[in-house]
Amino acid sequence: MEQARSRSVGWTMAKVIFTPNIQRHVVCPDIEAAGRTVREVLDNVFAGNPQARAYVLDDQSRLRKHMTVFVDGRVICDRARLADGVSEDSTIYVFQALSGG
Repeated sequence: MEQARSRSVGWTMAKVIFTPNIQRHVVCPDIEAAGRTVREVLDNVFAGNPQARAYVLDDQSRLRKHMTVFVDGRVICDRARLADGVSEDSTIYVFQALSGG
């Protein structure tokens, strides 16, 4: 089910951007992918990039604690199911949450 980079009827395409901090650890260029939710979009992105999947999601397919995802400038609410909706012109930013002082 390759839905990254190609449009299909009934699917929306969202742009996914991984911050440079993540890209220092794993190759994950900006990409457009199909889906109606954050989960669907990221599953399509990660279908072709399992190394990025392992970096962003845990073994339960939940967002790792050190990761944050924004859709159109708003932090997602559902870190477990990633069920937040996206539109065809959405931009999804995947950040590595930094802490410390």
